[in-house]
Amino acid sequence: MIPSVGFSGTPPGPPSNELAVHVGLDATAKAIVLEQCGKNRGYRDADIRGFRPDRGVCLPHGPEVITSRVSMKTVSRRVAVEGVEVAFSRDAGRYVCDYTYYLSLHHGNGCAVLVHVPPLSRWLPASLLGKALQVIIQEMLEETEKARAQSLVCRKLNLGDSSQGEPIGGLLL
Repeated sequence: MIPSVGFSGTPPGPPSNELAVHVGLDATAKAIVLEQCGKNRGYRDADIRGFRPDRGVCLPHGPEVITSRVSMKTVSRRVAVEGVEVAFSRDAGRYVCDYTYYLSLHHGNGCAVLVHVPPLSRWLPASLLGKALQVIIQEMLEETEKARAQSLVCRKLNLGDSSQGEPIGGLLL
């Protein structure tokens, strides 16, 4: 069993320029798969050391699903590495990778990603996989920065701080 860690209040998220990147092996995959969310329930199988979450739950009383702040669908559409297919998924499989991803999303306030990779092969040697991961992670960081900037704009618009001018049509002038 993994020891629980106590926090007083909500744990702080990572600084805006940080992103936890998890890479997991999917022995049946034929493409690199970008996982959008982690699930809290449904863990039935034990890992190779025999660990199985109590009652199949990552975090008692935690949300059912936690979604990454990074739009994995957008990243999967924008990434292009010759000879490598990149796919999008909303189900990481209820095993070690999904369990780890869910907890990382929870403790990192959504600033985490999970990339499932196929095994190395003739068509996907380590050098090509490394290049693809580098391109994918760079795109994820750019997507994270866009989301952070958009969030700042939305917060400023919602504050309606009259010291900076009169709000007109949702914009401060």
